[in-house]
Amino acid sequence: MLALALAIPTTGAWATPQIQGHQISVQGSDLQQFLGGRFPQTHDALGGLVEMTVSNPALSLPPGDRLKMAFDLALATAGGAPAPVGNVTLTSALRYDTAKQGFYLDQPTIDDFRPANAGAKLDHSTRELLNAWLADYARKEPIYRIDPAIAAVMGNVQVESVGIQNGRVAVTFNQNIEQLVPAAALSGK
Repeated sequence: MLALALAIPTTGAWATPQIQGHQISVQGSDLQQFLGGRFPQTHDALGGLVEMTVSNPALSLPPGDRLKMAFDLALATAGGAPAPVGNVTLTSALRYDTAKQGFYLDQPTIDDFRPANAGAKLDHSTRELLNAWLADYARKEPIYRIDPAIAAVMGNVQVESVGIQNGRVAVTFNQNIEQLVPAAALSGK
C-alpha cells in the first residue's frame, strides 16, 4: 500500500512513485497535475483595494536542489477586471510537513519576471504584494500531498528528508520502504 503513498487527491488518480530502498520518488508531471487543480487563485491585498490573481502554474524539476515554478500574474483594483502584469518565475527548495502530510515551498525566491507589456517592470509595490503572497503560499499551500488514508497505513515510517533528484521529488524515510511494500505493488501490478 505504501506504493500508493503519493496521491493526487484533486483527480482521484494515484501517482506512480518509484520505490527504492528508503526512498519514494515522484516525477514532476504528478506535481504539475496536483498544482493544476489548485489554480487560478485570487487574493485580496491592501484591505481589498487590490486583487492579485495567480494562474497557469508551470512546474519543472531542473538539476540541483530547487524546483522551478512559473505562473501568470494579474492585478485588479477597486473591483475592476484583472489586468495582466506578466509571468513570474521562482525557484524554491522543498519541505515536508508531517502533520499536514504535504510538500511545501521552502525559501522561495523570485528569479525572473517577463512583463505582459513591453517595457513594463515589476514595480516595488507589486513585488511586495507578490512576496507577501509567496510567503503565505509557502506556509499554507502544499504543492503536493500524501493521501491521508494512505499516510495512516504508513505507521511508524517517518520522513527524514525531501529533495530533488534526477528530475523527481525524492522522499527519504527512516525505514526501507521496499521491504514494507508487497512485491505486486513494486512491480506495478
